[in-house]
Amino acid sequence: MKEIKNRVAESKLVTIDLEDYYPQGERVVFDIKDWLFQELILKEKDFRNEVNNHDWSQYKNQYVALTCSVDAIIPSWAYLLIASKLSSFTKRVVVGVLKDLETSIYQNIISALPTDDYKDKPIIIKGCANKPIPETAYIQLISKLIPVAKSVMYGEACSTVPLFKSIK
Repeated sequence: MKEIKNRVAESKLVTIDLEDYYPQGERVVFDIKDWLFQELILKEKDFRNEVNNHDWSQYKNQYVALTCSVDAIIPSWAYLLIASKLSSFTKRVVVGVLKDLETSIYQNIISALPTDDYKDKPIIIKGCANKPIPETAYIQLISKLIPVAKSVMYGEACSTVPLFKSIK
């Protein structure tokens, strides 16, 4: 009887699962609309008072997306003022929604990802994540891998879509 071999396990394929890099920590949206006069106008004195009296420690080790959900003109300094209070407690602060926050988190992760282990190797970027991996993260990852990889595919080892193959 012929021995069954797992050719995928024996191959030089390297699988990258961005879900493995998903950092722990609660993601929250901080909406400043309640600190606006009639949810429309930012009055500097009142706004600063809200910022100074808010308990920022409740955001310890969290990822925070600063936003304003109403159609109001918010000066840049307002977000900067809030970020100055949050920065000593949070893991990351961005202006935007949760999708913007996840994109920012993954930008840092991928930019710090060393590529030495992927040099001249066939790589599979695993798809089908259960966590909210932004599409932009996959684009950033392939852009980082193309200069070093032999080939890049997307999907699972049993069913991949070829994306890139180096020409030597």
